[in-house]
Amino acid sequence: MHEFRTHTCAQLRKENVGETVKISGWMDRKRDHGGVLFIDVRDTYGITQCVTHEGSPLIDTIDKWRVESVVTFIGKVVARSTETVNPNMPTGEVEVVIEEAILQSAADVLPFQVAEDDGAGEDIRLKYRYLDLRREGMQKKIRLRNGVISSIRRRMVEGGFQEFQTPILTASSPEGARDYLVPSRLHPGKFYALPQAPQQFKQLLMVSGFDRYFQIAPCFRDEDGRADRLAEFYQLDLEMSFVEQQDVFDAVQPVIAGVFEEFNNFTGTDHKIEWLPHMRYEDAMLKYGSDKPDLRNPLEIVDVSEVFKRDDVEFKAFKGVVEKGGVVRAIRAPKVADQPRSFFDKLNSWAQSEGSPGLGYVLFKDGEGAGPIAKFIPAAAQDELKKIAGLEDGDAIFFVANKELAAAKFAGAARDAICNALPEGHEAAREKGVFKFLWIVDFPMYEFDEKHGKIDFSHNPFSMPQGGMDDLENKDPLDVYAFQYDCVCNGFELASGAIRNHKPEIMEKAFGIAGYDKSVLEDKFGGMLNAFKFGAPPHGGCAFGIDRIVMLLADEPNLREVYAFVMNGQYEDQMMSAPSDITPEQLKDLHIKLNLPKKAVENAA
Repeated sequence: MHEFRTHTCAQLRKENVGETVKISGWMDRKRDHGGVLFIDVRDTYGITQCVTHEGSPLIDTIDKWRVESVVTFIGKVVARSTETVNPNMPTGEVEVVIEEAILQSAADVLPFQVAEDDGAGEDIRLKYRYLDLRREGMQKKIRLRNGVISSIRRRMVEGGFQEFQTPILTASSPEGARDYLVPSRLHPGKFYALPQAPQQFKQLLMVSGFDRYFQIAPCFRDEDGRADRLAEFYQLDLEMSFVEQQDVFDAVQPVIAGVFEEFNNFTGTDHKIEWLPHMRYEDAMLKYGSDKPDLRNPLEIVDVSEVFKRDDVEFKAFKGVVEKGGVVRAIRAPKVADQPRSFFDKLNSWAQSEGSPGLGYVLFKDGEGAGPIAKFIPAAAQDELKKIAGLEDGDAIFFVANKELAAAKFAGAARDAICNALPEGHEAAREKGVFKFLWIVDFPMYEFDEKHGKIDFSHNPFSMPQGGMDDLENKDPLDVYAFQYDCVCNGFELASGAIRNHKPEIMEKAFGIAGYDKSVLEDKFGGMLNAFKFGAPPHGGCAFGIDRIVMLLADEPNLREVYAFVMNGQYEDQMMSAPSDITPEQLKDLHIKLNLPKKAVENAA
């Protein structure tokens, strides 16, 4: 007989009755029923119920073992009586009568319960992550992650892509986020950077003639933490040669659709999978106030600035915004006239919590407008509002006024807040049981950085402007569009990509407009720039966030819940005590002296 097991804790069935078996695992639960001791033994595959009956010399011994101890039980499989069968467990028709028990490893007092959710906070769960990972829910999510990655790999290879591994230690480059830097011992005063993405390497592979690349790539960005962002993450990174934008979509869309079809029932709900028509960035910002709109929310935003330019409209707060070049955006909420006053008050309080004076609205009931600002909008102007927004009796319309970009973003947030406030079953409530995908296209090449008072890249600096050199030379930079695109689903950006700029002269011009002279380009991107001078194919690609794919499939709003080992929101690994202090000898080897802020010195003391 095997040293540890003849069967896993999920294998035993009625046909095994009468067999002597050996199982090993963790003691999940113990239950003393009047001298009969039941022990559930758990491994990654499932649970088997084991039992010692009254009079067994093993009862007192096993009863002293704490749950989560690792044990091996040898015994005979017996059928459970009809009334004790557990139909919710694959092994629920049988149990093992323990004849021999071995304590492989004793468990100490637990910091939190494993067999059930006792409400332990995230900090303690992350400190003892190995215990947290024993829980059934976490095991399922980690297996889901493994299955998603395996499925992606298989589908990419079937699509003619080759898998590569690109360097982890590389050069720092201005790609948008802050780099994690690694000091070089052999080159004093110089630093490597952990890659924000394998961007340059995958483009160099296209120059090398490989045509179709992919990688499940680790990426590192020194950004502030939040629920859908981590310091280190993984993405399906891909690149293709001799392609246009639609070719990239056609290659990767079946992969992503296939993965979502394969795992769409993970939460027990069958989801529809819909790919919606491509949407221009400007249209998404106007209609939904976001470049990653959740289209399960049916509410749309309209521009009503013209209404507040009218001479007969007296609402100075909005008129003043329009006169200064701003806009007024509005969201129609259908059939909310029967909602209590608290519905509107809560939305107003939400707006105030977001830093706005409030959320003005007009409610149309019995053919007339009502509400806090209705008296400032005469009947003729209300009729124009109805026409623009498609308003009907019983509807309300909510307003946002500000500079264009700020108004768009706040209207987008208000659109979601209004939808979230609607009761379940309402005609405009958020749709359930569906993954709605779409590609956002035609991003502006540049944006104006108000903080630094300069033109900068709005998306990916390596993108090809849609009009090539001609657009860069003859258009206002803010009117230049790029072959850039994002794939979004249910309010999350799943992927970002572009058709690349493969011509050195266009790259030099594009970076020059953003304030990078040729010397900076050669210093930071010299390897790729030089490679392009030796013949570069037109190419493009994108990268899908593995973690966000798993988040959506698991219906889990926090990325930290779909990783095995992860840091907390302050980027501290409480289990491994990272980041940690290093010794003076290590600093000396790296030729580094610390210049700590006063607060850090005080905390260290």
